[in-house]
Amino acid sequence: MVTCEQPKALDVEFSTFVARRSPQLARLAEQLTGDPHQADDLVQSALERAYPRWRRLQARDPAASVQRILVDEHRSSRRRVTANRELPVGRFPERAGPGDLADGQAQRSLLLGALGKLTPREQSVLLLRFYADHSEAQIAAELGIMPGTVKSTAHRALAKLRRMTELAEARPAPCAPRATTRS
Repeated sequence: MVTCEQPKALDVEFSTFVARRSPQLARLAEQLTGDPHQADDLVQSALERAYPRWRRLQARDPAASVQRILVDEHRSSRRRVTANRELPVGRFPERAGPGDLADGQAQRSLLLGALGKLTPREQSVLLLRFYADHSEAQIAAELGIMPGTVKSTAHRALAKLRRMTELAEARPAPCAPRATTRS
């Protein structure tokens, strides 16, 4: 028998989860989309899909489940987007740090633009591996693919990024080996 208290408790638990996990979901969504406004929409869509399933998601790892919903929602939305997509420019960094902020922002914009040229699966694998610091097994479970597919997808995506001329031009030149003298 469902009482009036049970839905309220679920609402409180879901609201607590949203308050605690929204910043991480928003950062991942922004890395996936390259646009903070689209990222907000993506997080909202993922949470809308998670809410009706919240009771089932709680039985498992709710953070991983919602993150997977977010990645799936991004893949679905990418299929609906036209090729004429806008990319953000001139955004302020989240926090100031040492060094040239304009140079860092330019590099970030270059990288986001390059990530936007990868397939949704390649984007998801790279961001979950290097941004969210997930293991290959965690990524495989989250995306519903085999660990070998994660490895090959990451390898292929990194190779594509290395071949992109705009990234190659922005990459600093390697240091020349030091000449050693013997006394």
